[in-house]
Amino acid sequence: MFGSVDVLPHDSITNGIVEQLPADFDPAALFKDLLSPIIGEDVIVNGESQNITEKYERKIVLGRNIHTMFLEITEPDMDDEVTGEKEAYIASVLAKYKKSLTEKTKYHLGYPYNLDFDYGALSQLQHFSINNLGDPFIESNYRVHSRQFEVGVLDWFAHLWELEKSQYWGYITNCGTEGNLHGILVGREVFPDGILYASQESHYSVFKAARMYRMECVKVDTLCSGTTVKGAVDDLDVVIKKLEEAGFSHDRFYIHCDGALFGLMLPFVKHAPKVTFKKPIGSVSVSGHKFVGCPMPCGVLITRLEHVNALSRNVEYLASRDATIMGSRNGHAPIFLWYSLNRKGYRGFQKEVQKCLRNAHYFKGCLVDAGIGAMLNELSSTVVFERPHDEEFIRKWQLACQGNIAHVVVMPNVTIKKLDDFLNELVMNRAAWFEDGKNQPYCIASDVGENYCLCSLHRS
Repeated sequence: MFGSVDVLPHDSITNGIVEQLPADFDPAALFKDLLSPIIGEDVIVNGESQNITEKYERKIVLGRNIHTMFLEITEPDMDDEVTGEKEAYIASVLAKYKKSLTEKTKYHLGYPYNLDFDYGALSQLQHFSINNLGDPFIESNYRVHSRQFEVGVLDWFAHLWELEKSQYWGYITNCGTEGNLHGILVGREVFPDGILYASQESHYSVFKAARMYRMECVKVDTLCSGTTVKGAVDDLDVVIKKLEEAGFSHDRFYIHCDGALFGLMLPFVKHAPKVTFKKPIGSVSVSGHKFVGCPMPCGVLITRLEHVNALSRNVEYLASRDATIMGSRNGHAPIFLWYSLNRKGYRGFQKEVQKCLRNAHYFKGCLVDAGIGAMLNELSSTVVFERPHDEEFIRKWQLACQGNIAHVVVMPNVTIKKLDDFLNELVMNRAAWFEDGKNQPYCIASDVGENYCLCSLHRS
């Protein structure tokens, strides 16, 4: 995912008002769950012909309630030290869980996580409580930390995005969302009355930030190819050009780049638009558990040193400076990132990026050959296609879905064999879903464009 977020100065923040009955309230929507026409079919509502795909949004299917299968914590029996039943029970639970993880990892396709890693060499460090609380560049009184690894990782990314050591500040975040929260917070501190402009297809954390910081937020329309879910890359140069054409000098806007996945892939793609601090951007964030392949959620945030001073505070309790979102920070994550970056290097990442792009093009072609509507954005390894008709199939393969579309994110661990296995099972299931003629493939024209849709209406 790679979207640009713009923060522009403004004089006031407008408060939203929620009315009990909005002006566009549609009584017919109350009955949409009682209707079961074929998606994409026209029906008559209030005397007018309306397309189901366009008029009614799909009901979101939530995951299972964990309370139906959670692992209860119970007190040990009085004689447990003798019988050892508790230890035996715990060992059996963990063994079953490991087996479950192994099985589920085989069917992981819908989320941008690189599961191809081996960090066995770092198991010797699990006995230590490593905490990087405070500023990464200032040692705190808590000395069981990994700042030396963290700064090494930050230097690597600052070099990747062309920002001098003396001009950058950053830290290892707990996830990609925290990187977005921090980047937008810095922008808000630089422009306290700023308006947040973001693509309407931006990651949900961008709009979460707007709510948290009580910022006015303007959602900008996008092409149907979109961004986050559809794996598109916003054109940073066009964003900057439009701001300049609107009369904004570089000191009057702040751009945060959400580079969760593609922020680490684009630098290794020939002719890809360059993300660099030589352009007037304020910050960039990526996720460490995505393309790098860290086993725990984490991320990297890089911003300009001059900007972060606006929100940093010295904390005597820590003997350090506080400029991060969280207080305590995972000290193990920087070591995992440092280990992976050292082993792969720029050349290793370039090979993995090229492999993912090749496999994504292969998979997209196979889908189309099988009569399944599919789209692959340029510079992307996210293949978008018709949403499967069975929620159990979706859950099994851990697909990410939105409306009539689903996607597979081709990562370094996603082999041709895994893609073939998925496609064969999908084709076999489609034959069963559509055999009686009551169901039809979903129309994805409004999601990705008519050229990529192979429903009965657009197949020709």
